[in-house]
Amino acid sequence: MDIGALLSDSLGRVRDQVPEVVRGLDVDQLAWRPDEGANSLAWLVWHLTRIEDDHVAEVAGTEQVWTASGWYDRFALPFPPQVHGWGQSEDEVAQVRVTAELLTGYHAATAERAIEYVETLTPDDLDRVVDERWDPPVTLGVRLVSVVCEVNQHVGQAAYLRGLIERRR
Repeated sequence: MDIGALLSDSLGRVRDQVPEVVRGLDVDQLAWRPDEGANSLAWLVWHLTRIEDDHVAEVAGTEQVWTASGWYDRFALPFPPQVHGWGQSEDEVAQVRVTAELLTGYHAATAERAIEYVETLTPDDLDRVVDERWDPPVTLGVRLVSVVCEVNQHVGQAAYLRGLIERRR
């Protein structure tokens, strides 16, 4: 298996899990939090998608799906378009109240773009420095491992929350 196929498979598994995690849940269920300091299922899926979109667009040199395809306008969240969730307050997390259809649509579009990009990569591409603000500088390989880790972590958290929501019914 080459590196493009490996990354494609990793991101594709999350792409396949997101619809199952949100399927059949209404806006109130998606926005439910076990306590005030916790993240909601909607926020987790929105955030994991924003991170995948932000990071892949940056390394690919493209505009984010969020703005290029109108998802920012469709979500109509009270945040600037560059916000992706890091460092948000409890009140900001609570403002992510959206439908399952919006979440799955945005994630599918983002995952498609990300998968198309990673399928073009060669092993040599992974050594390219993409962020010199860190010591050591961040390579493309390290950045993509971060994306895979982030999206898998949060889709697992979202699945756990779904289980809690189902037990409350």
